[in-house]
Amino acid sequence: MGDPGGIGPEVVVKALADRGVRGLARFVIHGAADAMHEAAQAAGVEPFWWEARRGSALVETARSHEVVVIDDRDDDRTGYARAANRVAGELSFRWVEDAIASARLPEGDPMRADAIVTGPVSKEAWSLAGRGRYPGHTELLATRFGAKRHAMMFVGPRLRVVLASAHVPLMDLRNVLTIGRVYDAIDLGHDACIRLGIARPRVAVCGLNPHAGEQGLLGDEEERLIAPAIRIAAEQGMDVHGPFPADTIFNAAVGAPGRPARFDLVVAMYHDQGLIPVKLLFRDESVNVTLGLPMVRTSPDHGTAFDIAGKNRADAGSMKAAIRLAARMAQGESEGRRADSEHPEPLPGRHPRP
Repeated sequence: MGDPGGIGPEVVVKALADRGVRGLARFVIHGAADAMHEAAQAAGVEPFWWEARRGSALVETARSHEVVVIDDRDDDRTGYARAANRVAGELSFRWVEDAIASARLPEGDPMRADAIVTGPVSKEAWSLAGRGRYPGHTELLATRFGAKRHAMMFVGPRLRVVLASAHVPLMDLRNVLTIGRVYDAIDLGHDACIRLGIARPRVAVCGLNPHAGEQGLLGDEEERLIAPAIRIAAEQGMDVHGPFPADTIFNAAVGAPGRPARFDLVVAMYHDQGLIPVKLLFRDESVNVTLGLPMVRTSPDHGTAFDIAGKNRADAGSMKAAIRLAARMAQGESEGRRADSEHPEPLPGRHPRP
């Protein structure tokens, strides 16, 4: 559900109120049932879910229902603070842990999750709850699943972006960015594009500095770190180019009427470099995907939006898109596992890290 005081409950209710979305899978929502009811009442939506307390006998009965809310709180409350706070931080963190536990259940278990779709959380609230070690979902999921490498990818209607670094302060980038990290973003993003149906992904890589370093005049990271990663990826058969100035390459990736897109994926070096164009062009349509996990995880492209929470003003478009993509990718993962069992050789697009 995400933070119960944010717009997470509202976008979950509105997304699953759409029967076309609800029919894609069976949904288990880890969250607060009262926050769901509050959001449904404000939106004029008739409740459509079954509720059960975690650990109760009703959970067994709930397995057969289309949408189930598993509520693990010991108290009933109405209304949540529309700001970052410790209680909501602990709740939202615990619900993610519950979702992860569901995803780690063995194949065949009726409560096993084939994909996780996360509602928005407050990083400040997680910190207030003593969970500041994890800047967000991505880092927590990567830790819990033991992912040796991972990346954030944003999938929009006409733009796909993967980040070489995510929740890192700008002043720390120089100590974080490496050839391997840039390569991982290229490789993981390339593989994800193949799994999304792009047989031969065309990948563009951003520079870090203005004008992509201007041949070393404005910084040497392009020559020292980014270009070597591109060369290694190209040597392994990927159609990858760059580094390009970040202020122009996104136009080439999006395209325009009469001007087809030249690239299927852009690799950005840091969070805002990649997300500003995504959110400017395709807000409420894009989906955040965590790459490198052994299962599917998606989320909307927005935050908790405390300023509009509880006012029935949230757009559920990105949550719907996140659910649709999760269902599509989970189906593909299932088919891929069957193919792997029949043909154990590596799938195309998967390359070892240099």
